Amino acid sequence: MAHTFLLEVGLEEMPAHVVTPSIKQLVKRTKDYLKDQRIEFDNIKPFSTPRRLTIQITGLADKQEDIDESVKGPAKKIAQDDDGNWSKAAIGFTKGQGATTDDITFKEVKGTEYVFVEKHIDGKPVSEVLMGMKDVITSMTFPTLMKWNVYDLEFIRPIRWMVALLDGQVLPIKILDVTAGNVSRGHRFLGHNTSINNAADYEKSLYDQFVIVDADKRKKLIKDQIEKISRDNNWIVNINPSLLEEVNNLVEWPTAFYGNFDKKYLELPADVLITSMRDNQRFFYVQDHDKNILPYFISVRNGNKDYIENVAVGNEKVLTARLEDAMFFYKEDQSRDIDFYVNKLKKVSFHDKISTMYEKMQRVEIITQVLGKYVGLNDTELSDVKRAAQIYKFDLVTGMVGEFSELQGVMGEKYALLKGENKSVATAIREHYMPISANGDLPQTKVGAVLAVSDKFDSILTFFAAGMIPSGSNDPYALRRQANGIVRIIKDQKWDFNLEKMMSSFVNNEAEHKVAPALDQTKEFNDIVAFINDRIWKVLKDDKLRHDIIDAIAGTKNHNILFIFEVANVLNKHKDDEEFKKSIEALTRVLRISKKQSFNNDLTINESLFENDSEKNLYNKVSSIGEDYYALDANAEFDKLMSLKDYINDYFDETMVMAKDENIKNNHLKQLTIIANMINWFANLDKLIVK
Repeated sequence: MAHTFLLEVGLEEMPAHVVTPSIKQLVKRTKDYLKDQRIEFDNIKPFSTPRRLTIQITGLADKQEDIDESVKGPAKKIAQDDDGNWSKAAIGFTKGQGATTDDITFKEVKGTEYVFVEKHIDGKPVSEVLMGMKDVITSMTFPTLMKWNVYDLEFIRPIRWMVALLDGQVLPIKILDVTAGNVSRGHRFLGHNTSINNAADYEKSLYDQFVIVDADKRKKLIKDQIEKISRDNNWIVNINPSLLEEVNNLVEWPTAFYGNFDKKYLELPADVLITSMRDNQRFFYVQDHDKNILPYFISVRNGNKDYIENVAVGNEKVLTARLEDAMFFYKEDQSRDIDFYVNKLKKVSFHDKISTMYEKMQRVEIITQVLGKYVGLNDTELSDVKRAAQIYKFDLVTGMVGEFSELQGVMGEKYALLKGENKSVATAIREHYMPISANGDLPQTKVGAVLAVSDKFDSILTFFAAGMIPSGSNDPYALRRQANGIVRIIKDQKWDFNLEKMMSSFVNNEAEHKVAPALDQTKEFNDIVAFINDRIWKVLKDDKLRHDIIDAIAGTKNHNILFIFEVANVLNKHKDDEEFKKSIEALTRVLRISKKQSFNNDLTINESLFENDSEKNLYNKVSSIGEDYYALDANAEFDKLMSLKDYINDYFDETMVMAKDENIKNNHLKQLTIIANMINWFANLDKLIVK
């Protein structure tokens, strides 16, 4: 007989952003638990609201699968003495298996006889197994945790009630002082406690108490309500997916409504209006068909339509207060020039172990010029990025950004334009923060890209020099995100960028211009290279590259970011070529033989020691491709390496590498080490899986 099990964990209101990941976690942990407990089931349906995490499992088996297993014990020679008497080891083994020595059988394993006990384990009834869901719940993890009362358990919010039903049977799972029953709680204001008679009745029972427990249904209802309001008023409403998800996890019985605000606030930049509505108040903003913002908003109430007009008025008052503040700061900020704000940055700390924000801008100005010239900015672009670097943090001390921190960079761009800066400079101020997330948008201008990379490099160089290096999940200054941004921008811009060379150039030029911090920025270069390489592998994984290709690239001796991505593309492109396998096998043979050799950089080859033509042919071939090999692009290097296949195979067919004569042997190994160095400059091809 198939069963249905319902488990509801009732909580105080959870933060909206943890509801969806929490219910997904509960589903996964439950699936893993049931699999581990050998319980068959058909499906786990999740339900969630701000006050509850619920799963409904259908098609549950009556009990665990029975187990018949043969348990191996000690070897026969240990289990019995010469007279056939059972040893303590044998007796202890059988007792541990719930058997006696009469149950022992012998089986041969790889030429040795061992004692075995055949066991039959009856599966536990599903009701008994499901009592273990207590441990599934208490093992959950969350970004923030709470303790309450005198208990040691840490959870996202205090647990206030639980429901656990196997069909119509209550399973009294207990966590702290809460024992599961069949009573759930309805909407905090519209509903009441409700008894659930059967696990299959859950959704209907809660709906009758003004709770839509199916998050997908609730989300669709919100979307439909917003779209109806927009149609009725001939508006365009951008239903932002992230905002819709957040609002959905704030309500149990959603009712959408709209309100308005004074047209005078439309003087504010659109970004300010959108931030005030969407980010601060969780409102959906409204546009006309020309994409102009209109003085209206749509919000969602956690309740019904009763007194909805009063709710709208209350929300209008809250929004008006925000917009009034924004209007004040917008006008006040424009009463000062940019230099006023730049000078204020002289008293703003970037970090107390590093420098002020003003001094950071001085360093970044130098870095932008080094980088800008290196990547080929023209004179106008170099001038623009220089000016942008001199002022790009000025909006941090404006009133608007002080009130709306989400607008840093955005207001910098707008104020710069209002104060007469050219568009290139203003755009770079906004773009230097990009990307603001792992997969966020990248700068679209060269000037913005140079400023963004320069700012991020300064942060990484100085924080590493000050000993504030990310470890584990600890990354308070978001250096991983900044390194990720560096990697993605360089890849996007297709810049030839050698990490060690460029960092040395940045630091040396800072010292030359006397703007370097009182820190040794060179001591952590190796760690920074490894740190940024980790971000490269992360981006490659996001690109869905085969794991062995990523492993091969991780072993490269080349620290040119663009080159590494080009190698990944080359290997991915050619991995299915007919000759790929044979070529890689030949090259990896060279790697394996030369792996442990060290000649202290003395790789001089003595041609007079060659014993056959294959040695000479391989030497001549390597010499011909090695002249410009390290200056080639990835495609050309790949072709050069692949061209060695036949020469290498002939060499190994005709040459005894480990010759008895020490001089000849070393000559062979030096020849192979030269090739290995060329291979490792490209990638550690030994990591590739070829079929």
